[in-house]
Amino acid sequence: MDTTYIETERLILRSWRVTDRAVFAEINSNNKVMKYFPKPLSIEESNGFVDRINSEFEETGFGLYAVEIKETGEFIGYVGFHRFTFDVPFSPGWEIGWRISDKFWNKGYATESAMACIKYAREKKLCNRLYSFTAVPNIPSENVMKRIGMTFDGLFMHPALAEGHWLKEHKLYSLDL
Repeated sequence: MDTTYIETERLILRSWRVTDRAVFAEINSNNKVMKYFPKPLSIEESNGFVDRINSEFEETGFGLYAVEIKETGEFIGYVGFHRFTFDVPFSPGWEIGWRISDKFWNKGYATESAMACIKYAREKKLCNRLYSFTAVPNIPSENVMKRIGMTFDGLFMHPALAEGHWLKEHKLYSLDL
Protein backbone atom coordinates (compact mmCIF):
# COMPACT_ATOMS: atom_id res chain seq x y z
CA MET A 1 0.00 0.00 0.00
CA ASP A 2 1.27 3.47 -0.90
CA THR A 3 2.07 5.97 1.77
CA THR A 4 1.55 9.58 0.74
CA TYR A 5 3.87 11.78 2.73
CA ILE A 6 3.34 15.17 1.13
CA GLU A 7 0.91 16.73 -1.33
CA THR A 8 1.31 19.98 -3.21
CA GLU A 9 -1.01 21.70 -5.62
CA ARG A 10 0.26 19.58 -8.53
CA LEU A 11 2.28 16.74 -7.00
CA ILE A 12 2.14 13.76 -4.66
CA LEU A 13 5.29 12.73 -2.82
CA ARG A 14 4.83 9.10 -1.86
CA SER A 15 6.47 5.79 -1.14
CA TRP A 16 8.06 3.91 -4.02
CA ARG A 17 6.18 1.34 -6.11
CA VAL A 18 7.69 -1.60 -7.94
CA THR A 19 6.39 -0.01 -11.16
CA ASP A 20 8.52 3.11 -10.54
CA ARG A 21 11.73 1.13 -11.01
CA ALA A 22 11.64 0.86 -14.82
CA VAL A 23 10.94 4.57 -15.30
CA PHE A 24 13.56 5.45 -12.68
CA ALA A 25 16.10 3.30 -14.51
CA GLU A 26 15.34 5.27 -17.69
CA ILE A 27 15.84 8.55 -15.82
CA ASN A 28 19.12 7.31 -14.32
CA SER A 29 20.45 6.14 -17.68
CA ASN A 30 19.62 9.44 -19.40
CA ASN A 31 22.83 11.33 -20.23
CA LYS A 32 21.07 14.69 -20.00
CA VAL A 33 19.67 13.99 -16.51
CA MET A 34 22.96 12.50 -15.30
CA LYS A 35 25.21 15.16 -16.87
CA TYR A 36 26.46 16.41 -13.49
CA PHE A 37 26.93 12.97 -11.94
CA PRO A 38 29.97 10.73 -12.44
CA LYS A 39 28.08 8.46 -14.86
CA PRO A 40 24.63 7.25 -15.86
CA LEU A 41 23.42 4.25 -13.89
CA SER A 42 22.77 0.74 -15.19
CA ILE A 43 19.43 -0.94 -14.42
CA GLU A 44 21.12 -2.89 -11.63
CA GLU A 45 22.66 0.27 -10.13
CA SER A 46 19.34 2.11 -10.37
CA ASN A 47 17.48 -0.75 -8.64
CA GLY A 48 20.17 -0.84 -5.95
CA PHE A 49 19.62 2.89 -5.43
CA VAL A 50 15.87 2.32 -4.92
CA ASP A 51 16.68 -0.47 -2.45
CA ARG A 52 18.89 1.95 -0.47
CA ILE A 53 16.15 4.60 -0.57
CA ASN A 54 13.64 2.11 0.84
CA SER A 55 16.11 1.00 3.53
CA GLU A 56 16.65 4.60 4.61
CA PHE A 57 12.88 5.06 4.96
CA GLU A 58 12.72 1.94 7.13
CA GLU A 59 15.63 3.12 9.29
CA THR A 60 14.80 6.82 9.69
CA GLY A 61 11.22 7.43 8.55
CA PHE A 62 12.53 9.94 6.00
CA GLY A 63 13.99 9.63 2.53
CA LEU A 64 13.77 10.40 -1.14
CA TYR A 65 10.08 10.45 -2.06
CA ALA A 66 8.74 9.23 -5.38
CA VAL A 67 7.18 12.23 -7.14
CA GLU A 68 3.95 11.75 -9.03
CA ILE A 69 1.93 14.27 -11.02
CA LYS A 70 -1.50 14.46 -9.38
CA GLU A 71 -3.43 14.99 -12.58
CA THR A 72 -1.95 12.05 -14.51
CA GLY A 73 -0.50 9.73 -11.85
CA GLU A 74 2.79 9.74 -13.76
CA PHE A 75 6.01 9.05 -11.81
CA ILE A 76 8.61 11.71 -12.69
CA GLY A 77 11.53 11.22 -10.29
CA TYR A 78 12.34 11.93 -6.66
CA VAL A 79 12.66 14.77 -4.19
CA GLY A 80 13.46 14.45 -0.52
CA PHE A 81 16.02 13.73 2.13
CA HIS A 82 19.17 11.66 2.44
CA ARG A 83 21.36 11.21 5.51
CA PHE A 84 24.99 11.68 4.43
CA THR A 85 28.08 10.66 6.36
CA PHE A 86 30.97 11.13 3.94
CA ASP A 87 34.19 12.80 5.04
CA VAL A 88 33.58 16.58 4.98
CA PRO A 89 33.52 19.12 7.84
CA PHE A 90 29.71 19.51 7.75
CA SER A 91 29.06 15.74 7.98
CA PRO A 92 27.01 13.94 9.15
CA GLY A 93 23.89 15.77 8.05
CA TRP A 94 20.65 15.69 6.12
CA GLU A 95 20.64 16.60 2.45
CA ILE A 96 17.65 17.71 0.41
CA GLY A 97 17.95 16.63 -3.20
CA TRP A 98 16.02 15.97 -6.39
CA ARG A 99 16.21 14.13 -9.68
CA ILE A 100 13.42 14.78 -12.16
CA SER A 101 12.99 13.32 -15.64
CA ASP A 102 14.09 15.82 -18.28
CA LYS A 103 10.62 15.52 -19.84
CA PHE A 104 9.40 17.53 -16.84
CA TRP A 105 12.13 20.14 -16.47
CA ASN A 106 11.33 23.87 -16.40
CA LYS A 107 7.87 23.34 -14.92
CA GLY A 108 8.79 24.20 -11.33
CA TYR A 109 8.29 20.65 -10.04
CA ALA A 110 11.65 20.41 -8.23
CA THR A 111 11.11 23.77 -6.53
CA GLU A 112 7.48 23.05 -5.62
CA SER A 113 8.21 19.65 -4.15
CA ALA A 114 11.40 20.77 -2.38
CA MET A 115 9.53 23.66 -0.72
CA ALA A 116 6.91 21.18 0.49
CA CYS A 117 9.68 18.90 1.80
CA ILE A 118 11.21 21.78 3.76
CA LYS A 119 7.84 22.51 5.37
CA TYR A 120 7.46 18.80 6.19
CA ALA A 121 10.99 18.64 7.67
CA ARG A 122 10.18 21.60 9.92
CA GLU A 123 6.89 20.06 11.06
CA LYS A 124 8.51 16.68 11.77
CA LYS A 125 11.64 18.26 13.31
CA LEU A 126 13.94 16.27 11.02
CA CYS A 127 17.03 18.31 11.90
CA ASN A 128 18.26 21.79 12.73
CA ARG A 129 20.00 22.39 9.41
CA LEU A 130 19.37 21.01 5.95
CA TYR A 131 22.10 20.89 3.30
CA SER A 132 22.16 20.66 -0.46
CA PHE A 133 25.17 20.43 -2.72
CA THR A 134 25.98 19.98 -6.35
CA ALA A 135 28.89 20.05 -8.75
CA VAL A 136 29.94 23.62 -9.56
CA PRO A 137 28.79 23.48 -13.23
CA ASN A 138 25.24 22.35 -12.28
CA ILE A 139 23.61 25.78 -12.39
CA PRO A 140 20.02 24.48 -12.79
CA SER A 141 20.23 22.56 -9.51
CA GLU A 142 21.92 25.50 -7.79
CA ASN A 143 19.05 27.71 -8.96
CA VAL A 144 16.57 25.40 -7.22
CA MET A 145 18.63 25.72 -4.02
CA LYS A 146 18.37 29.50 -4.27
CA ARG A 147 14.62 29.45 -5.04
CA ILE A 148 13.89 27.33 -1.97
CA GLY A 149 15.65 29.82 0.28
CA MET A 150 18.98 28.09 0.87
CA THR A 151 22.15 30.09 1.54
CA PHE A 152 25.49 29.55 -0.20
CA ASP A 153 28.05 28.32 2.36
CA GLY A 154 31.06 27.83 0.12
CA LEU A 155 32.88 25.24 -1.95
CA PHE A 156 34.20 21.80 -1.07
CA MET A 157 35.90 18.94 -2.85
CA HIS A 158 33.64 15.88 -2.92
CA PRO A 159 35.62 13.02 -1.36
CA ALA A 160 33.94 10.35 -3.51
CA LEU A 161 35.41 11.78 -6.71
CA ALA A 162 39.02 11.41 -7.87
CA GLU A 163 41.43 14.34 -7.86
CA GLY A 164 41.16 16.16 -11.17
CA HIS A 165 37.61 14.91 -11.90
CA TRP A 166 35.67 17.72 -13.57
CA LEU A 167 32.83 17.35 -11.00
CA LYS A 168 34.97 17.16 -7.84
CA GLU A 169 34.41 20.78 -6.76
CA HIS A 170 30.95 21.23 -5.26
CA LYS A 171 28.86 24.17 -4.08
CA LEU A 172 27.37 23.81 -0.61
CA TYR A 173 24.08 25.40 0.43
CA SER A 174 22.24 25.17 3.73
CA LEU A 175 19.01 26.20 5.41
CA ASP A 176 18.29 26.45 9.12
CA LEU A 177 15.05 24.74 10.00
